[in-house]
Amino acid sequence: MPSLRSYATSSFAPGSQGAGSPGTPFVVFDRRLKQLQRDRAARNPERSRLTDYIKDEVAANMVDRLLDIKRRFPLVLDIGSGPGYIAKHLDPEITQKVVMTDLSRQSPWAWIRQASHGSLTLLPASVCTGEMLDRDQDHEFDVPIERIACDEESLPFEENSHDAIMSCLALHWVNDLPGTLIQIRRALRPDGVFIGSMLGGDTLFELRTALQLAEIEREGGISPRISPMTSQFFFLQNHLDCSSSLFSSTLDSQSITSLLNRAGFNLATVDVDEIDITYPSMFELLEDLKWMGESNAVINRRPKLNLDTLLAAASIYRELHGHEDGTIPATFQIMHMIGWKPDPSQPKPAKRGSGQVSLADALGSGPKLTPID
Repeated sequence: MPSLRSYATSSFAPGSQGAGSPGTPFVVFDRRLKQLQRDRAARNPERSRLTDYIKDEVAANMVDRLLDIKRRFPLVLDIGSGPGYIAKHLDPEITQKVVMTDLSRQSPWAWIRQASHGSLTLLPASVCTGEMLDRDQDHEFDVPIERIACDEESLPFEENSHDAIMSCLALHWVNDLPGTLIQIRRALRPDGVFIGSMLGGDTLFELRTALQLAEIEREGGISPRISPMTSQFFFLQNHLDCSSSLFSSTLDSQSITSLLNRAGFNLATVDVDEIDITYPSMFELLEDLKWMGESNAVINRRPKLNLDTLLAAASIYRELHGHEDGTIPATFQIMHMIGWKPDPSQPKPAKRGSGQVSLADALGSGPKLTPID
């Protein structure tokens, strides 16, 4: 087990402060740091594979949702694919090819082969391979794959080029989620489907509360140690509406549905699930987060976590949330979403007042009740 001091420095709160792109209206995350964290995890494939359990489970659930749609999706795009969490579950009878993309180490310019028409195009900040994309390159997939390294915030795909687009637990690190959703909708063919999942605002609430209480007790204040997850998107939505409070600690399914509708999707549906994982202690949780590539990447984080504060947080975590056997739970809230690119063939709601049959007549008068003397 690594020393406690390693958690107080680079493992949990990397020391280099990042800066967002000046063109991004709301910069919450250090995207360059997130890329480095994923690359670091990929460089130790044996260790990082041990932490695939959450993404593997969510990816399998997402592919089940795709298979529930009784039609073929010849070309699937997987955004934030990692080494192929979704690709390993796809059915070759349904899908002929999957394009896997991930934020990986990139060269300034590179030739890539466009998935839509096979031509070679020179695109900035893109390259056909990346460290996380190539982690499992020796694995045999049932469906032919193509790997393209690109940023989720800048997708290099032509309009109307994919039958389905999926994203498994990657979009919660995007600064401009509305913009990314619009790009996803553009890349879909008419009547194409987007199936995505993100970590919700209640993810790791146990860890968040333990760290906050420890910092208040030992340092007299708190700093952002856990990603706000999907909370920043509620901020964006409310900012656009110019209504209500600009910040929220959680994001509900209604807010995600609103974002999908804003991006131009039809028939949007959202549901929430939770995965509870048990760890021996807080330190094993932090270590797994590191090898998942899910360490803190908030722009205004502190560069170091005081060792005394870290020890206090572990004690508070165990006291507030721990099990009787000394282990601790960690909650991962999963926001599942589905949206369709508009197409004239899709069902539309009837105009208000156009019904020809009264609801009372359709339901009937119901059973008659006999009074009891």
